[in-house]
Amino acid sequence: MAFFSIKKKWSSDVINQTDLINEIQQYAMTINLKDAKATKLFQHALVDTITNTVSVRENGEIFVATGDIPAMWLRDSTFQVLPYLEIVHEVPTIKQLIHGVLKQQLTYIKHDPYSNAFNKEVGGGHYSNDTSNIPISPLVWERKFEIDSLCVPFFLAFHLYKKTGYEAHLTPDFWAVAELAIDTFITEQHHESSDYLFQRTNCPPSDTLAIEGRGTPINYTGMVWSGFRPSDDACTYGYFVPGNLFILVILDQLLELLTVKPKEDQEVLRQKIQKLQEDISKGVQQFAILNDENGESYYAYEVDGLGNHLFMDDANVPSLLSLPFLGYMKEDNPLYQTTRQKILSKENPYYYSGTYLAGIGSPHTPPNYVWPISLAMEGLTSTNRNFVEEKIDQIAKNDAGTLQCHEGVDVDNPENYTREWFSWANMTYCGLVFHYLNLGGK
Repeated sequence: MAFFSIKKKWSSDVINQTDLINEIQQYAMTINLKDAKATKLFQHALVDTITNTVSVRENGEIFVATGDIPAMWLRDSTFQVLPYLEIVHEVPTIKQLIHGVLKQQLTYIKHDPYSNAFNKEVGGGHYSNDTSNIPISPLVWERKFEIDSLCVPFFLAFHLYKKTGYEAHLTPDFWAVAELAIDTFITEQHHESSDYLFQRTNCPPSDTLAIEGRGTPINYTGMVWSGFRPSDDACTYGYFVPGNLFILVILDQLLELLTVKPKEDQEVLRQKIQKLQEDISKGVQQFAILNDENGESYYAYEVDGLGNHLFMDDANVPSLLSLPFLGYMKEDNPLYQTTRQKILSKENPYYYSGTYLAGIGSPHTPPNYVWPISLAMEGLTSTNRNFVEEKIDQIAKNDAGTLQCHEGVDVDNPENYTREWFSWANMTYCGLVFHYLNLGGK
Protein backbone atom coordinates (compact mmCIF):
# COMPACT_ATOMS: atom_id res chain seq x y z
CA MET A 1 0.00 0.00 0.00
CA ALA A 2 1.37 3.39 -0.97
CA PHE A 3 1.08 6.17 1.57
CA PHE A 4 -0.59 9.40 0.49
CA SER A 5 1.22 12.66 1.12
CA ILE A 6 -0.30 15.35 3.31
CA LYS A 7 -0.97 18.47 1.24
CA LYS A 8 -0.36 21.82 2.90
CA LYS A 9 -2.64 24.44 1.44
CA TRP A 10 -4.05 27.63 2.87
CA SER A 11 -7.80 27.48 3.46
CA SER A 12 -10.21 30.35 3.99
CA ASP A 13 -12.07 28.09 6.43
CA VAL A 14 -9.39 28.31 9.13
CA ILE A 15 -11.11 29.16 12.39
CA ASN A 16 -9.98 31.69 14.97
CA GLN A 17 -9.44 29.38 17.92
CA THR A 18 -9.23 32.16 20.49
CA ASP A 19 -12.60 33.54 19.47
CA LEU A 20 -14.13 30.07 19.52
CA ILE A 21 -12.75 29.37 22.99
CA ASN A 22 -14.29 32.60 24.26
CA GLU A 23 -17.68 31.83 22.73
CA ILE A 24 -17.74 28.30 24.18
CA GLN A 25 -16.64 29.64 27.56
CA GLN A 26 -19.40 32.23 27.52
CA TYR A 27 -21.93 29.52 26.74
CA ALA A 28 -20.59 27.21 29.46
CA MET A 29 -21.08 29.89 32.09
CA THR A 30 -24.80 30.05 31.28
CA ILE A 31 -25.30 26.46 32.50
CA ASN A 32 -26.12 25.93 36.16
CA LEU A 33 -27.07 22.42 37.18
CA LYS A 34 -28.67 21.54 40.52
CA ASP A 35 -25.35 20.28 41.84
CA ALA A 36 -22.58 22.89 42.05
CA LYS A 37 -19.79 20.35 41.56
CA ALA A 38 -21.49 18.94 38.45
CA THR A 39 -21.80 22.46 37.07
CA LYS A 40 -18.13 23.19 37.70
CA LEU A 41 -16.99 19.95 36.08
CA PHE A 42 -19.15 20.60 33.01
CA GLN A 43 -17.93 24.17 32.59
CA HIS A 44 -14.30 23.12 32.92
CA ALA A 45 -14.55 20.08 30.62
CA LEU A 46 -16.41 21.91 27.85
CA VAL A 47 -13.71 24.58 27.62
CA ASP A 48 -10.73 22.31 28.34
CA THR A 49 -11.06 20.28 25.14
CA ILE A 50 -11.26 23.22 22.73
CA THR A 51 -8.48 25.03 24.62
CA ASN A 52 -5.94 22.29 25.25
CA THR A 53 -6.42 19.42 22.77
CA VAL A 54 -7.18 21.27 19.53
CA SER A 55 -4.51 22.50 17.09
CA VAL A 56 -5.66 24.41 14.01
CA ARG A 57 -3.48 24.01 10.92
CA GLU A 58 -3.06 26.59 8.16
CA ASN A 59 -4.76 24.25 5.66
CA GLY A 60 -7.94 24.14 7.74
CA GLU A 61 -7.33 20.68 9.18
CA ILE A 62 -7.70 20.39 12.95
CA PHE A 63 -5.62 17.98 15.02
CA VAL A 64 -7.21 16.80 18.27
CA ALA A 65 -4.94 15.18 20.85
CA THR A 66 -6.57 12.58 23.08
CA GLY A 67 -5.32 14.25 26.27
CA ASP A 68 -2.21 13.13 28.14
CA ILE A 69 -1.09 11.12 25.09
CA PRO A 70 -0.01 13.49 22.29
CA ALA A 71 -1.64 11.49 19.47
CA MET A 72 -4.95 11.76 17.61
CA TRP A 73 -7.18 8.72 17.62
CA LEU A 74 -9.82 8.70 14.89
CA ARG A 75 -12.37 7.39 17.39
CA ASP A 76 -11.48 9.56 20.36
CA SER A 77 -11.35 12.75 18.32
CA THR A 78 -14.85 12.13 16.95
CA PHE A 79 -16.36 11.70 20.40
CA GLN A 80 -14.32 14.61 21.76
CA VAL A 81 -15.94 17.10 19.37
CA LEU A 82 -19.35 15.50 18.72
CA PRO A 83 -21.00 17.05 21.86
CA TYR A 84 -20.16 20.54 20.59
CA LEU A 85 -22.84 20.07 17.95
CA GLU A 86 -25.38 20.46 20.75
CA ILE A 87 -24.52 24.17 20.96
CA VAL A 88 -23.90 24.85 17.28
CA HIS A 89 -26.86 27.24 17.06
CA GLU A 90 -25.43 29.31 19.90
CA VAL A 91 -21.86 29.03 18.56
CA PRO A 92 -22.09 28.67 14.75
CA THR A 93 -18.29 28.45 14.25
CA ILE A 94 -18.54 24.92 15.61
CA LYS A 95 -19.55 23.87 12.07
CA GLN A 96 -16.09 24.85 10.88
CA LEU A 97 -14.51 23.16 13.91
CA ILE A 98 -16.19 19.85 13.09
CA HIS A 99 -15.36 20.23 9.40
CA GLY A 100 -11.71 20.84 10.23
CA VAL A 101 -11.51 17.76 12.43
CA LEU A 102 -13.16 15.74 9.68
CA LYS A 103 -10.63 17.02 7.12
CA GLN A 104 -7.80 15.82 9.36
CA GLN A 105 -9.41 12.42 9.86
CA LEU A 106 -9.90 11.92 6.13
CA THR A 107 -6.27 12.85 5.47
CA TYR A 108 -5.16 10.26 8.00
CA ILE A 109 -7.36 7.51 6.54
CA LYS A 110 -6.00 8.24 3.06
CA HIS A 111 -2.53 7.94 4.54
CA ASP A 112 -3.25 4.49 6.00
CA PRO A 113 -6.75 3.04 6.54
CA TYR A 114 -5.39 0.34 8.86
CA SER A 115 -4.06 2.74 11.50
CA ASN A 116 -6.04 3.76 14.55
CA ALA A 117 -3.98 6.71 15.84
CA PHE A 118 -1.67 9.28 14.31
CA ASN A 119 1.05 11.74 15.24
CA LYS A 120 0.67 15.46 14.78
CA GLU A 121 3.71 15.65 12.52
CA VAL A 122 5.80 13.18 10.53
CA GLY A 123 8.62 11.83 12.62
CA GLY A 124 6.77 11.47 15.87
CA GLY A 125 6.58 7.66 15.76
CA HIS A 126 6.08 6.00 19.12
CA TYR A 127 6.18 2.19 19.00
CA SER A 128 9.53 1.34 17.43
CA ASN A 129 9.08 -2.39 18.06
CA ASP A 130 5.86 -2.70 16.00
CA THR A 131 5.90 -4.57 12.71
CA SER A 132 3.18 -4.91 10.10
CA ASN A 133 2.78 -6.17 6.54
CA ILE A 134 4.13 -2.82 5.30
CA PRO A 135 6.60 -0.39 6.85
CA ILE A 136 4.76 1.63 9.47
CA SER A 137 4.67 5.31 8.51
CA PRO A 138 6.36 7.79 10.87
CA LEU A 139 3.06 9.70 10.84
CA VAL A 140 1.37 6.72 12.52
CA TRP A 141 1.19 6.44 16.31
CA GLU A 142 0.16 2.79 16.07
CA ARG A 143 -1.15 0.59 13.27
CA LYS A 144 -3.85 -1.38 15.07
CA PHE A 145 -6.76 -2.16 12.76
CA GLU A 146 -9.99 -1.28 14.58
CA ILE A 147 -13.12 -1.24 12.43
CA ASP A 148 -14.73 1.55 14.43
CA SER A 149 -11.86 3.86 13.40
CA LEU A 150 -13.17 3.74 9.83
CA CYS A 151 -16.75 4.40 11.01
CA VAL A 152 -16.37 7.45 13.20
CA PRO A 153 -15.50 10.13 10.60
CA PHE A 154 -18.63 9.31 8.62
CA PHE A 155 -20.69 9.22 11.82
CA LEU A 156 -19.36 12.72 12.59
CA ALA A 157 -20.02 13.91 9.04
CA PHE A 158 -23.59 12.65 9.15
CA HIS A 159 -24.37 14.34 12.45
CA LEU A 160 -22.83 17.60 11.25
CA TYR A 161 -25.28 17.53 8.34
CA LYS A 162 -28.32 16.39 10.37
CA LYS A 163 -27.80 18.91 13.13
CA THR A 164 -27.11 21.93 10.94
CA GLY A 165 -27.89 21.21 7.28
CA TYR A 166 -24.22 21.93 6.54
CA GLU A 167 -23.01 20.24 3.33
CA ALA A 168 -19.61 21.76 2.56
CA HIS A 169 -17.81 18.70 3.91
CA LEU A 170 -19.44 16.36 1.39
CA THR A 171 -16.72 16.83 -1.20
CA PRO A 172 -15.31 14.46 -3.85
CA ASP A 173 -12.47 13.81 -1.39
CA PHE A 174 -15.00 12.81 1.28
CA TRP A 175 -16.57 10.27 -1.07
CA ALA A 176 -13.18 8.94 -2.18
CA VAL A 177 -12.24 8.23 1.43
CA ALA A 178 -15.67 6.71 2.10
CA GLU A 179 -15.07 4.31 -0.78
CA LEU A 180 -11.59 3.52 0.55
CA ALA A 181 -13.13 2.66 3.94
CA ILE A 182 -15.80 0.48 2.31
CA ASP A 183 -13.20 -1.33 0.23
CA THR A 184 -11.14 -1.96 3.37
CA PHE A 185 -14.19 -3.43 5.10
CA ILE A 186 -14.83 -5.69 2.11
CA THR A 187 -11.22 -6.87 2.16
CA GLU A 188 -11.48 -7.69 5.87
CA GLN A 189 -14.65 -9.71 5.38
CA HIS A 190 -12.12 -12.22 4.07
CA HIS A 191 -9.28 -11.64 6.49
CA GLU A 192 -7.72 -14.96 5.53
CA SER A 193 -6.91 -13.36 2.15
CA SER A 194 -5.84 -9.99 3.57
CA ASP A 195 -2.19 -8.98 3.81
CA TYR A 196 -2.69 -7.13 7.11
CA LEU A 197 -0.83 -8.30 10.19
CA PHE A 198 0.40 -6.61 13.33
CA GLN A 199 2.99 -7.64 15.89
CA ARG A 200 4.46 -5.89 18.92
CA THR A 201 7.23 -7.43 21.00
CA ASN A 202 7.92 -7.15 24.73
CA CYS A 203 4.30 -6.30 25.52
CA PRO A 204 1.20 -7.82 27.11
CA PRO A 205 -0.61 -10.35 24.86
CA SER A 206 -3.48 -7.88 24.46
CA ASP A 207 -1.16 -5.45 22.62
CA THR A 208 -0.33 -7.76 19.72
CA LEU A 209 -2.08 -10.24 17.42
CA ALA A 210 -1.63 -13.98 17.84
CA ILE A 211 -0.37 -16.41 15.20
CA GLU A 212 2.44 -14.28 13.80
CA GLY A 213 0.31 -11.15 13.76
CA ARG A 214 -2.66 -12.61 11.90
CA GLY A 215 -5.04 -13.04 14.83
CA THR A 216 -6.92 -16.07 16.11
CA PRO A 217 -8.65 -18.43 13.62
CA ILE A 218 -11.96 -17.37 12.09
CA ASN A 219 -14.48 -18.61 9.56
CA TYR A 220 -16.31 -16.44 7.03
CA THR A 221 -19.53 -14.93 8.43
CA GLY A 222 -20.18 -11.90 6.25
CA MET A 223 -19.12 -9.64 9.12
CA VAL A 224 -15.95 -7.57 9.03
CA TRP A 225 -12.87 -8.80 10.92
CA SER A 226 -11.25 -6.46 13.45
CA GLY A 227 -7.80 -6.97 14.91
CA PHE A 228 -8.44 -4.79 17.94
CA ARG A 229 -11.26 -3.41 20.05
CA PRO A 230 -11.94 0.31 20.73
CA SER A 231 -9.84 -0.16 23.88
CA ASP A 232 -6.85 -0.89 21.57
CA ASP A 233 -6.77 -4.41 23.06
CA ALA A 234 -6.62 -7.39 20.71
CA CYS A 235 -9.90 -9.13 19.98
CA THR A 236 -10.24 -12.61 21.46
CA TYR A 237 -12.37 -13.61 18.47
CA GLY A 238 -12.08 -11.70 15.23
CA TYR A 239 -15.64 -10.52 14.68
CA PHE A 240 -16.23 -7.64 17.07
CA VAL A 241 -20.03 -7.40 17.22
CA PRO A 242 -20.60 -3.78 18.39
CA GLY A 243 -18.17 -2.64 15.70
CA ASN A 244 -20.07 -4.51 13.00
CA LEU A 245 -23.35 -3.04 14.20
CA PHE A 246 -21.69 0.38 14.04
CA ILE A 247 -20.71 -0.31 10.43
CA LEU A 248 -24.39 -0.94 9.66
CA VAL A 249 -25.23 2.44 11.20
CA ILE A 250 -22.75 4.40 9.10
CA LEU A 251 -23.67 2.52 5.92
CA ASP A 252 -27.25 3.75 6.33
CA GLN A 253 -25.93 7.24 6.99
CA LEU A 254 -23.72 7.20 3.89
CA LEU A 255 -26.69 6.15 1.77
CA GLU A 256 -28.64 9.14 3.09
CA LEU A 257 -25.72 11.49 2.46
CA LEU A 258 -25.52 10.21 -1.12
CA THR A 259 -28.99 11.69 -1.66
CA VAL A 260 -27.90 15.05 -0.18
CA LYS A 261 -24.77 15.71 -2.20
CA PRO A 262 -24.33 12.84 -4.64
CA LYS A 263 -20.99 11.40 -5.63
CA GLU A 264 -20.25 11.25 -9.33
CA ASP A 265 -20.75 7.70 -10.63
CA GLN A 266 -22.20 6.84 -7.25
CA GLU A 267 -23.93 3.62 -8.31
CA VAL A 268 -20.83 1.47 -7.80
CA LEU A 269 -20.43 2.79 -4.24
CA ARG A 270 -24.14 2.37 -3.55
CA GLN A 271 -24.01 -1.27 -4.65
CA LYS A 272 -20.94 -1.93 -2.49
CA ILE A 273 -22.70 -0.42 0.53
CA GLN A 274 -25.89 -2.39 0.01
CA LYS A 275 -24.03 -5.69 -0.49
CA LEU A 276 -21.95 -5.05 2.64
CA GLN A 277 -25.12 -4.26 4.61
CA GLU A 278 -26.69 -7.52 3.48
CA ASP A 279 -23.60 -9.59 4.32
CA ILE A 280 -23.07 -8.10 7.78
CA SER A 281 -26.76 -8.29 8.69
CA LYS A 282 -26.90 -11.98 7.80
CA GLY A 283 -23.72 -12.64 9.77
CA VAL A 284 -25.07 -10.85 12.84
CA GLN A 285 -28.32 -12.79 12.74
CA GLN A 286 -26.60 -16.13 12.28
CA PHE A 287 -23.60 -15.79 14.60
CA ALA A 288 -23.87 -12.81 16.96
CA ILE A 289 -27.19 -13.41 18.75
CA LEU A 290 -27.13 -15.85 21.64
CA ASN A 291 -29.90 -17.42 23.73
CA ASP A 292 -29.82 -17.98 27.48
CA GLU A 293 -31.35 -20.79 29.50
CA ASN A 294 -34.66 -18.91 29.59
CA GLY A 295 -34.78 -18.62 25.83
CA GLU A 296 -34.06 -14.88 25.86
CA SER A 297 -31.89 -13.48 23.07
CA TYR A 298 -28.91 -11.19 23.61
CA TYR A 299 -25.82 -10.04 21.72
CA ALA A 300 -22.38 -11.57 21.97
CA TYR A 301 -19.41 -9.19 22.20
CA GLU A 302 -17.18 -11.21 19.86
CA VAL A 303 -17.54 -14.35 17.75
CA ASP A 304 -15.29 -16.27 15.37
CA GLY A 305 -17.72 -18.03 13.01
CA LEU A 306 -16.39 -21.35 14.29
CA GLY A 307 -18.87 -21.71 17.14
CA ASN A 308 -16.96 -19.77 19.78
CA HIS A 309 -18.25 -16.57 21.35
CA LEU A 310 -17.35 -14.11 24.09
CA PHE A 311 -19.93 -12.35 26.23
CA MET A 312 -18.76 -9.19 27.99
CA ASP A 313 -18.85 -5.48 27.46
CA ASP A 314 -16.11 -2.88 27.60
CA ALA A 315 -16.46 0.79 28.54
CA ASN A 316 -15.00 1.96 25.23
CA VAL A 317 -17.43 2.93 22.46
CA PRO A 318 -18.70 1.25 20.33
CA SER A 319 -19.95 -1.15 22.96
CA LEU A 320 -23.07 -3.20 23.48
CA LEU A 321 -24.24 -0.60 26.02
CA SER A 322 -23.88 2.21 23.46
CA LEU A 323 -26.03 0.74 20.66
CA PRO A 324 -28.94 3.22 21.09
CA PHE A 325 -26.49 6.12 21.38
CA LEU A 326 -24.92 5.07 18.08
CA GLY A 327 -28.36 4.86 16.49
CA TYR A 328 -28.42 1.13 15.81
CA MET A 329 -31.57 0.44 17.82
CA LYS A 330 -33.97 2.08 20.27
CA GLU A 331 -33.32 1.76 23.98
CA ASP A 332 -36.66 -0.03 24.50
CA ASN A 333 -35.81 -2.78 21.98
CA PRO A 334 -36.25 -6.14 23.81
CA LEU A 335 -32.98 -7.54 22.42
CA TYR A 336 -31.12 -4.47 23.67
CA GLN A 337 -32.87 -4.51 27.04
CA THR A 338 -31.90 -8.14 27.66
CA THR A 339 -28.34 -7.45 26.59
CA ARG A 340 -28.20 -4.33 28.76
CA GLN A 341 -29.47 -6.19 31.81
CA LYS A 342 -26.74 -8.79 31.41
CA ILE A 343 -23.84 -6.42 30.77
CA LEU A 344 -24.84 -4.29 33.78
CA SER A 345 -24.53 -7.31 36.04
CA LYS A 346 -21.95 -9.83 37.17
CA GLU A 347 -22.63 -11.79 33.97
CA ASN A 348 -20.26 -9.25 32.46
CA PRO A 349 -16.77 -10.02 33.85
CA TYR A 350 -15.91 -6.30 33.58
CA TYR A 351 -18.87 -5.04 35.59
CA TYR A 352 -17.62 -3.90 38.98
CA SER A 353 -19.39 -2.74 42.13
CA GLY A 354 -17.90 -1.15 45.22
CA THR A 355 -18.36 1.44 47.93
CA TYR A 356 -18.53 4.46 45.61
CA LEU A 357 -19.22 3.21 42.10
CA ALA A 358 -20.84 0.42 40.12
CA GLY A 359 -20.49 0.09 36.38
CA ILE A 360 -18.51 -1.22 33.44
CA GLY A 361 -14.74 -1.10 33.30
CA SER A 362 -12.32 -2.70 30.88
CA PRO A 363 -9.61 -5.37 30.67
CA HIS A 364 -7.50 -2.40 29.52
CA THR A 365 -7.41 -1.08 33.10
CA PRO A 366 -7.08 -2.78 36.51
CA PRO A 367 -9.93 -4.86 37.99
CA ASN A 368 -12.51 -2.89 39.98
CA TYR A 369 -11.93 0.29 38.01
CA VAL A 370 -15.14 1.69 36.47
CA TRP A 371 -14.90 4.11 33.54
CA PRO A 372 -16.78 7.44 33.67
CA ILE A 373 -17.38 6.95 29.92
CA SER A 374 -19.51 3.88 30.68
CA LEU A 375 -21.34 5.62 33.53
CA ALA A 376 -22.15 8.48 31.16
CA MET A 377 -23.21 6.00 28.47
CA GLU A 378 -25.70 4.43 30.89
CA GLY A 379 -27.32 7.86 31.07
CA LEU A 380 -26.99 8.60 27.37
CA THR A 381 -28.98 5.44 26.61
CA SER A 382 -31.79 6.30 29.00
CA THR A 383 -34.69 8.75 28.78
CA ASN A 384 -35.29 8.68 32.54
CA ARG A 385 -34.31 12.22 33.55
CA ASN A 386 -33.81 11.37 37.23
CA PHE A 387 -31.53 8.48 36.31
CA VAL A 388 -29.53 10.71 33.97
CA GLU A 389 -29.17 13.31 36.73
CA GLU A 390 -27.91 10.61 39.10
CA LYS A 391 -25.20 9.66 36.63
CA ILE A 392 -24.14 13.29 36.18
CA ASP A 393 -23.79 13.76 39.92
CA GLN A 394 -22.10 10.39 40.44
CA ILE A 395 -19.36 11.17 37.92
CA ALA A 396 -18.83 14.67 39.33
CA LYS A 397 -18.53 13.45 42.91
CA ASN A 398 -15.86 10.88 42.05
CA ASP A 399 -13.28 12.99 40.17
CA ALA A 400 -10.84 13.07 43.13
CA GLY A 401 -11.10 16.86 43.15
CA THR A 402 -9.32 17.19 39.79
CA LEU A 403 -12.13 18.47 37.51
CA GLN A 404 -11.18 15.63 35.16
CA CYS A 405 -13.25 12.53 34.46
CA HIS A 406 -10.25 10.21 34.03
CA GLU A 407 -10.14 6.83 32.32
CA GLY A 408 -10.91 4.33 35.09
CA VAL A 409 -11.77 5.01 38.75
CA ASP A 410 -11.38 2.60 41.68
CA VAL A 411 -14.87 1.62 42.87
CA ASP A 412 -13.72 1.65 46.50
CA ASN A 413 -11.42 4.68 46.44
CA PRO A 414 -11.92 7.41 43.81
CA GLU A 415 -8.54 8.86 44.73
CA ASN A 416 -7.12 5.99 42.66
CA TYR A 417 -7.59 6.43 38.93
CA THR A 418 -5.93 5.89 35.57
CA ARG A 419 -4.95 8.75 33.23
CA GLU A 420 -4.63 12.26 34.54
CA TRP A 421 -6.28 13.77 31.48
CA PHE A 422 -8.61 11.93 29.13
CA SER A 423 -10.55 14.32 26.94
CA TRP A 424 -12.91 11.68 25.54
CA ALA A 425 -14.20 11.02 29.06
CA ASN A 426 -14.60 14.74 29.74
CA MET A 427 -16.62 15.32 26.59
CA THR A 428 -18.80 12.25 27.10
CA TYR A 429 -19.71 13.80 30.43
CA CYS A 430 -20.57 17.04 28.61
CA GLY A 431 -22.68 15.02 26.18
CA LEU A 432 -24.52 13.52 29.15
CA VAL A 433 -25.26 17.01 30.49
CA PHE A 434 -26.61 18.09 27.11
CA HIS A 435 -28.78 14.96 27.04
CA TYR A 436 -30.13 15.87 30.47
CA LEU A 437 -30.91 19.42 29.36
CA ASN A 438 -32.65 18.09 26.24
CA LEU A 439 -34.81 15.94 28.53
CA GLY A 440 -35.93 19.11 30.30
CA GLY A 441 -33.44 19.04 33.16
CA LYS A 442 -32.27 22.19 34.86
